[in-house]
Amino acid sequence: MEGTSPIIRWAALIVLWSTAAIFGGLGSSHLKEVLTPLPYPVEHSRLITTGIYGLVRHPLYSSQLFLAAGWTIFIMSVSHLLFTGLGFLFFSYKASREECWLTERHPDYTAYAKRVKKFIPFIY
Repeated sequence: MEGTSPIIRWAALIVLWSTAAIFGGLGSSHLKEVLTPLPYPVEHSRLITTGIYGLVRHPLYSSQLFLAAGWTIFIMSVSHLLFTGLGFLFFSYKASREECWLTERHPDYTAYAKRVKKFIPFIY
């Protein structure tokens, strides 16, 4: 691991942190007045399926995972890799709970979830 080129590590950090900023910024701006730190939707929520939400269902969670992955690659730390994995499990669980509530509130959510990936566009 120590032999990994600093250029590759810097490139990974820049790409992943830039992606995190884009996903986090666009995700927040699309939610506007329905943004909440709680995993269940607010009463006046609406289903957003366009913009960044057309690429991933949970761009705010994705942004945190991209930040963690970028830092993990940059410092090449096994302990950080483990914490990033735990973060992935946490956000995956939280997103699954949230999706149950979203499905109850928005019947179209099931079809949306079938066509849009959870965290990583076209992958997962």
